[in-house]
Amino acid sequence: MTPIHVVGIGLDGAQGLSPSVQQIIEKATLLVGSERHLSYFPNHPAQRLILEDLAVASEAIRRQLAINKPDNLIVVLASGDPLFFGLGRFLLSKLPPEKITFHPHLSSVQLAFNRLKIPWNDARVISAHGRSMDELLNALRQGVEKIAVMTDENNSPVQIARLLLSLDLPHRYDFYTCENLGGSDERINSWLNLQPSDFPLIQAQIFSPLNLVVLVRQKELPDTPLDLQNLPMLGLPDKTFLSFSDRPGLMTKREIRLLILGELALQPGQIIWDVGAGTGSVSIEIARIFPTSQIYAIEKTAIGISLIEQNCRRFQVTNVVSIYGSAPEILYRLPAPQRIFIGGSGGQLRQILGVCATVLSPGGVLVIAMTTLETINDATIWINERSHREFGWNYRLLQVQLSRSVPIANMTRFSPLNPVTILTISRESKQISRD
Repeated sequence: MTPIHVVGIGLDGAQGLSPSVQQIIEKATLLVGSERHLSYFPNHPAQRLILEDLAVASEAIRRQLAINKPDNLIVVLASGDPLFFGLGRFLLSKLPPEKITFHPHLSSVQLAFNRLKIPWNDARVISAHGRSMDELLNALRQGVEKIAVMTDENNSPVQIARLLLSLDLPHRYDFYTCENLGGSDERINSWLNLQPSDFPLIQAQIFSPLNLVVLVRQKELPDTPLDLQNLPMLGLPDKTFLSFSDRPGLMTKREIRLLILGELALQPGQIIWDVGAGTGSVSIEIARIFPTSQIYAIEKTAIGISLIEQNCRRFQVTNVVSIYGSAPEILYRLPAPQRIFIGGSGGQLRQILGVCATVLSPGGVLVIAMTTLETINDATIWINERSHREFGWNYRLLQVQLSRSVPIANMTRFSPLNPVTILTISRESKQISRD
């Protein structure tokens, strides 16, 4: 036997331990743990060390370890699985690993998902205990399907709910709070499809210090009606669009859409191409403002085409035509446009621009949204080459770096969106070749 045994224990106390682990604890000469953990063994004769300062405790264990007695046995009591966001990592960094044996108990995350009857092999586990909520913020924006959050008094269930509701996400989450798991006073509450109206109820709750939050992303229902009367005419919230189930954050964000619409200099009665339309968010914004225009939403994925059509039905727009195909080949079949937006090019940007330049009507405008340096480089080289060969092509670049406010604990800070560069190319009404 190793001289140090780290024992995971649950809220059911000593009775939740196996007989072999109970025998190890009975032989302990030094029992280390929190006051709650030590209280499970009120009559144990061993020396006790209350675990408050980890550095002090590890040094005390080291001194006890140096006592060369054959019956010397140190037992450290920890919650759940000591190597799962627990005490184990710290002990391994301070004490010889070959001297330690671990005896894990069920973790709170295991218990939570089993109580909820939700498979959790694909869950993302995030510790906000004594840490920032940046990891949770990123996971929510990515649309991670299942998230377990280890909380503390600052990053509490109330603050997690506040953060979730503050984000303009294109997907919804079921919100579960799990308290005192494995104990006699275990309690689980649920708010399915968390809404702003649920927040006062969560805020009024008094949560046990031993709690965690589980978030489960809802499957979108395509026929969920929208309250169109109360939606803004310009700048639709991201959450109103159905999005990709595996990449729910993959869409042109609201703030960027507004800039793109401005750069397009739209007018009624135009033919507009939306190349790489994705969910159709830009096409639908245009269609609602200009019902006499005809928008062709070109998308190379079948799921994208399905989302465009579903979103068109949700917003009750009829002047968007979804086109399934890859650019530039599919573009030859479409009527000549006065406006073009390129949101995705599939690595074929120069070829797509070549087609667009030949069909764009005089006085037309082409706008490209770019997120990589390589795409910016390709686009600027192309337009410089084009304008060198032919008079009448003008362009400008707009670099966009935006941040949204998010509540973090009891404060507010800015969280940046991915930077976007918008290239706006205009074609003069009369063009003369330089040759």
